[in-house]
Amino acid sequence: MRKMLLVALYTAFGFGANAGSLDGLLVGDMKKLAVHSEVVALPEAVLLDGAEAETSLEVYRGKWVVLNFWATWCAPCRKEMPSLDRLAVAVPEIAVVPVATGRNDVAMIEKFYAEAGVTSLPVLRDPKSALARQMGVMGLPVTVIVNPAGEEVARLIGDAEWDSVEAQAVLKAMMAE
Repeated sequence: MRKMLLVALYTAFGFGANAGSLDGLLVGDMKKLAVHSEVVALPEAVLLDGAEAETSLEVYRGKWVVLNFWATWCAPCRKEMPSLDRLAVAVPEIAVVPVATGRNDVAMIEKFYAEAGVTSLPVLRDPKSALARQMGVMGLPVTVIVNPAGEEVARLIGDAEWDSVEAQAVLKAMMAE
């Protein structure tokens, strides 16, 4: 059964990549993924890392990025975060970048990560929600797919299983285009 699923997925992946379309791959949680017809430039914003040092999304330029806006108090974020951690391990060529938006101190983020079993993701904060506001994030979680040029190409509102076979097929198809 597993082999049949993998063959079907591989075929769908090949069709989607060759056709230049993700339509056949947008199943399961990926049905919520809105793929933009035109890329959207990301705003510049200062983020804080786990040591309270200033950083930005510019450090990820040149890589595909799964940019996730979340908060320690967000129940769907608690459900979703372990799958983002597993995605980072499963597909290391993609930068999985969670940004805790709003009032989330480092100690609370570290506690959240420990409780959720997150071990592979960076601690990044947008303490005044400046980046989230500039990007039109109205609720949490929101995940934005960013191309190597630093442009938003897709957005998913709500939680998803980012390490699922379906999500990985979509991300790999995007990377192949």
